[in-house]
Amino acid sequence: MESQLLDPPEFEYQTQDTGFGLWKRFHYPDGKMFAEFKSHNTLFGLPWLHTTWGINPETQRSVTARGIIAIGRFAHGGLAMGQVSGGAIAIGQVGVGVLFGLGQATCGFVAIGQLAIGGLAGIGQFTCGHMAIGQLAMGVYVLAQAGYGDHVWDMRQNDPLATQFFRQLLFK
Repeated sequence: MESQLLDPPEFEYQTQDTGFGLWKRFHYPDGKMFAEFKSHNTLFGLPWLHTTWGINPETQRSVTARGIIAIGRFAHGGLAMGQVSGGAIAIGQVGVGVLFGLGQATCGFVAIGQLAIGGLAGIGQFTCGHMAIGQLAMGVYVLAQAGYGDHVWDMRQNDPLATQFFRQLLFK
């Protein structure tokens, strides 16, 4: 009997080299599939595009996509899109973006999401930031159903500076 620890099984991937990059695919007997694409061109050691899909048969885990544009369940890069993403611009269920974050729970210089934490601006259901717009919001300039901060425009109060600030944004 062979030991799988000493002699790991070999997996036959279907590979396809295009002019732009390399596809690597594996089809499981039950119909599931693993697919990965990496572009040939790189910048700072990262491929321009890296996408992943499914569970890697060798590791039995999802592969983290890493690239200038990264798309996968877990993604890190300049523009990262995935269930959990991080990068300059992050779009995902959980996103950490340096410049911009968009997702269910997200943070960034500007963040938009159900739970949004923004350095400059936060827009969402529960949010905070210098400018915060949401159902429950905290910040310096706040527009919310229930807001907390220096200049608040909400159901309970209408600070004239907050009104002027948000009207200026709207009618500029």
